[in-house]
Amino acid sequence: MGAGAAMETLETEKAGRRRWLELADKALDGASFEDRLVSHTEDGVRIEPLYERAAEGEPSLRVNPEAAWAIVQRVDDPDLDRAKAQVEDDLSQGATGLALVFEGAPNAFGYGLPAGAETLERILEGVSLNQVHLRVDVHPSSRAMADWLVELLTRRRVDPAKLSLSFGIDPAAIFAGTGRLRMSIEALQASMPQSLAHFFAMGVPGILLEADGRVFHNAGATEAQELGIMLASAVAHLRLFEEARQALIYAAPHIGFAVSVDQDQFVSMAKIRALRQLWKRAQELCSIPPSVAHIHAETSYRMMTRQDPETNILRSTIACFAAATGGADTISILPHTIAHGLPAPFARRIARNTQLIMANESHLDHVGDPASGSGGIEALTNGLCETAWSVFQQIEAEGGILASLQSGRIQQRINAARTQRAVAFDSGHRTIVGTTLHPAATERQAETLPADHRAVPADGVVFCEALLPGRIDESLGAAE
Repeated sequence: MGAGAAMETLETEKAGRRRWLELADKALDGASFEDRLVSHTEDGVRIEPLYERAAEGEPSLRVNPEAAWAIVQRVDDPDLDRAKAQVEDDLSQGATGLALVFEGAPNAFGYGLPAGAETLERILEGVSLNQVHLRVDVHPSSRAMADWLVELLTRRRVDPAKLSLSFGIDPAAIFAGTGRLRMSIEALQASMPQSLAHFFAMGVPGILLEADGRVFHNAGATEAQELGIMLASAVAHLRLFEEARQALIYAAPHIGFAVSVDQDQFVSMAKIRALRQLWKRAQELCSIPPSVAHIHAETSYRMMTRQDPETNILRSTIACFAAATGGADTISILPHTIAHGLPAPFARRIARNTQLIMANESHLDHVGDPASGSGGIEALTNGLCETAWSVFQQIEAEGGILASLQSGRIQQRINAARTQRAVAFDSGHRTIVGTTLHPAATERQAETLPADHRAVPADGVVFCEALLPGRIDESLGAAE
């Protein structure tokens, strides 16, 4: 399109917007445009009813834009025989990734694999590791598990160049989710550089350190809070690499992100796109050429309801769509019955097939960043970037992510957001279909597997207030 044609198109769009505003004003008949048609995110980011095409902005692409995202299935059954059978079923039926969730992990939600090298041996027996994305979910013993996994890979003589790995090491997420660390903050900061140097010397591929926002999201954080906290964690990781005398240009690609996506489709899309922009800006300020953020997206636990659990399938489908179109590299869907207990095979199958349909029938991966140029999505992305950057600066001013958690400041802000959200649902200002809106007259019993619900282990030192996951329906009278 020539410059003249582009200018003419722009003028036509502006004229169309003026005409729409005139008609909207007439329809409002004196009512406030701001009150009736303009809304805001929980962070105060403005959402207009109508946007013009975005004139600027570059596409936000996943690490490998030529390939589809990895369809990741959680492996979190304490019964190793069942867990092994689940792995075999998932991989044979289309899953392309596994997330090993161990007992005591902040995102295990009361279940999880038994911790130990023998668990890795059993679960990964017969798995073609060079064809499957493998992530160890953030866990207090992630450092030890990384050693066990490296040892297993060495014995199997797997070609490192063909692996796709994420070791899920994130002290901040562990500190926030359990309220404890296995050593003091000072000792942790002193020992981590040596560990990172050890991994680098071994040439271990993939994501070594992860900035996990799911712990904070499920505890009640807003989108900008989650983004700002993840960025603060990632910058703290960069400092560890620097102290390990590793060149940041080579270290940055070994830092990944884990983010929650929920039923708010456009905000979730914008959140993933904003995360990539924020990470790019942080690297530029470190004077290194930006690497593309590797993002794992998991559907929100806090949006899952006990009442009418089938409605969770719809919420998770929207969230998965948002993650795929937003550009997540790997995606995991929580089974719709997870609020009732350990999900049975049917719920796991629905979670897996939702992604398969989007990838293999809807072909959502065939367009890189379909939201690029959309006035609404670009505005949301930019708004979240600005607000999240302020959150990041605030955490840095408090001494960094671990210091801010130790002082309880992050917890205070997240708890305030959680309380405000619960009030909105309890008052009817916001609704949950199947719980506060159109509740079912009778409830069908959800099928789950027999398993004991286990609390997060209470070992470790250096206490802070733990940010425990919670569903929004837990605080509502209608959900009782």
